[in-house]
Amino acid sequence: MPVANPNSRIYFDYNATTPLSPGAIEAVTATMRDQFGNASSVHRFGQQAKARLDEARSEVAALAGADPSEIVFTSGGTEADNFAIRGAADAAEPTGRRHLVASAIEHEAVLNTLRALARRGWAVTLLPVDQSGIVDPARLRDAITSETSLVSVMHANNEIGTIQPIAELAAIAREHGALMHTDAVQSGGKLPLDARALGVDLLSLSAHKFNGPKGAGALFVRRGTRMLPILTGGKHERNRRAGTENVPAIAGMGVAAAEARGKLAAESVRLAALRDRLETGVLAAVPGTAVNGDPARRVPNTTNISFDRVEAESLLIALDLEGIAVSTGSACSSGTLEPSHVLRAMGLPPHRTQNSLRFSLGLFSTAAEVDRLLEVLPGLVEKLRGLTRRPQPARTSS
Repeated sequence: MPVANPNSRIYFDYNATTPLSPGAIEAVTATMRDQFGNASSVHRFGQQAKARLDEARSEVAALAGADPSEIVFTSGGTEADNFAIRGAADAAEPTGRRHLVASAIEHEAVLNTLRALARRGWAVTLLPVDQSGIVDPARLRDAITSETSLVSVMHANNEIGTIQPIAELAAIAREHGALMHTDAVQSGGKLPLDARALGVDLLSLSAHKFNGPKGAGALFVRRGTRMLPILTGGKHERNRRAGTENVPAIAGMGVAAAEARGKLAAESVRLAALRDRLETGVLAAVPGTAVNGDPARRVPNTTNISFDRVEAESLLIALDLEGIAVSTGSACSSGTLEPSHVLRAMGLPPHRTQNSLRFSLGLFSTAAEVDRLLEVLPGLVEKLRGLTRRPQPARTSS
């Protein structure tokens, strides 16, 4: 059973961020209070902090299916993605392999990093997806060349939740001598992860996506992978990431990782049932609705639904006034007037790229919350559609 919701409002935006679990809160506060030392210091205060760091590294490694020595702590998913791409690119640059490949539906942390490298003269290829949001491995086989140094395809998409065939893509990259990176920020804690079975060289995680604190993330770097640091300074993180580690946040990440791994199977079943209850209820009660993305190959907590003849932002605000938080897509893109680049890449009609909402559930979500959404949503949609109906011309008397 889920823990009682700490907030009276209803939160269906877990893909944007998650509330901390009680265990993670305790780990952060206890570490701030009791293990405040610098983990690089040799005295007892420093060694106590290092012990917390080592514990967390082991738990995060277990969540990723990695060895603790292969985990580099970062400030979050964005830094982990930047380190993976820039670090691998900088290491490969002297070899002349200056071609990068990614999917067209990557997070902005990947896409904007690729754009920055393109301005430096790197060649970048973005792989298309089909209407289910899946990358066909044949597309990668056609795009990859002897000049390709890195392929980056996310494990699960943040907007539609679809899961990519990472193991197949990684095998193709390996055949051509390219490194494989996957942004697993949205699948960490939701799906079983095994970096070795996936065949990836680099894998990104972020604590605040699985009930850990913001300000902590990690990059799995397969042993032997050539990388150059993107932050220079001290010899922290085995010379891979300079800067004093954020031990309290990392301790919270470690506890959250252990908790997520321990309840993964049961929580996946629970959340999938809640998601299906929400999705089925919306499609049955609201005409002109459709699910975006693959209905089977997706994380268990996410559904992305389009509402015909409704502006997504208006429906989001109307739901918020009812105490229900949802999203139009990536929180990192909020405030823009651009339609979802993910839905556009899937080839959906323009109106569906602008009338879709993402519902993402998590630790504190309940059936009662889903039922409350289903109670208020049909009326809100009908009201908004009524506001946009064209008035009928007045009859004139003959």
